[in-house]
Amino acid sequence: MKKVITYGTYDLLHHGHVALLKRAKALGDYLIVGVTADGFDKERGKLNVSQSLAERIENVRQLGIADQIIVEEYEGQKISDIQKYAVDIFTVGSDWVGKFDYLSEYCQVVYLPRTRGISSTVLRASNKPAVKVGILGIGNAAERFFSECKAVSGMEVTAVCDPDAQNMNKFCRGKGLERTETAEDLYAACDAVFLNTPVNEHYEQIMAALDAGCHVICNPPMFLTVAEANRCYERADELGLVLFEGLKTLYFPAFEHMLLLVKSGVIGAVKDIDVSCSQIPEHMEQVETNKYLGSLYDWCSDVLLPIIKLYESECLDCQLIDFQKGDFSYFTRGLLRYQNATASIKVGKGIKVEGELIITGTKGYLYVPAPWWRTEYFEIRSEDLRNVKKYFYNYEGEGLRYMIYSFLHAINGTERSLVHTRQDVLRSTAILEKFHRGEYTGIEM
Repeated sequence: MKKVITYGTYDLLHHGHVALLKRAKALGDYLIVGVTADGFDKERGKLNVSQSLAERIENVRQLGIADQIIVEEYEGQKISDIQKYAVDIFTVGSDWVGKFDYLSEYCQVVYLPRTRGISSTVLRASNKPAVKVGILGIGNAAERFFSECKAVSGMEVTAVCDPDAQNMNKFCRGKGLERTETAEDLYAACDAVFLNTPVNEHYEQIMAALDAGCHVICNPPMFLTVAEANRCYERADELGLVLFEGLKTLYFPAFEHMLLLVKSGVIGAVKDIDVSCSQIPEHMEQVETNKYLGSLYDWCSDVLLPIIKLYESECLDCQLIDFQKGDFSYFTRGLLRYQNATASIKVGKGIKVEGELIITGTKGYLYVPAPWWRTEYFEIRSEDLRNVKKYFYNYEGEGLRYMIYSFLHAINGTERSLVHTRQDVLRSTAILEKFHRGEYTGIEM
């Protein structure tokens, strides 16, 4: 018996897929079809998949062409599958010519011609119009957001607004974007808006955007007070709109895997979390003029993210020490107490800290090197230092595409990955509100 194996996502199964599978089956006697897992698609930056793994497997099964269906879950699995199933021929579409030549060491490699004029990408575009997104506030994050949106099918940046007309014109050059004079004009021109503005401006901007019928994705942190947060979430619920805090770290493949491992008990019960974040901006003299760009005002949601995701109880006590000059905060240190656990945070703006994450458990600890908020790699260490388990998960581009992908699926009601809940936002906002009210020990720089 001659065995043939092929792989694909098979999203929105179409006659191009069917033709390719029939050609694959004709190469031998027994056809094995590998369908990519949701997580594997996400890890390799394929963020336009519309259907779940179960739906895609069922669609392939109903064709009656495949003799066996397997799931492709990780990079390098193809060699393992070829050996495991004693495969004679590996085949894939001709648009991958040369990509899988390395498999010829294990079996025959055949590239099959694809059906022209049809693709899942085209079908996705025709099935549902793209969500039009506007950007309010030009800056580094805006440039990255615009670039990363291109990697997510179904989401398109179409307009921008910034009080600095010269800066806005520079940003828009060559991008084909609409320039709007006011935030209200931006909301009217879009389905959703990305707020790339300081935290003290968010409440009014979010309420105005929601009232204009826009979904909102907002740079963290979103709110200065819990009362503001509750009013905005209630308004979003009333209008059936999505209010989304743009914490890109949460959606990195490595961070997702890290949370799942810790929650599975691999390091035992978590007793302490030590986390730090910092940045020394290129033009610090400009940053210092706005206190809402200072340490905790800027980093609050990020530095608290692993704590909030791993400790499901409320913070019982929070002691903060802040280094400041005038009303600008350069460095904040905090000690947080939870039920049967503690956490410590360090955040700097104009002061540099290590930027690592250490999660301490009763059986070992998890270590993420700096910058942990761009998690790609982490280690699990135990009493036996020879037994260090290392984990590496790549992410594509700047990493924002995973967050944008989740925002899009939240809008479409098809979100399948981790979400940052209203309760999560309220818990981090409560600590920022304490800082905002001046409940800290201040030290002059």
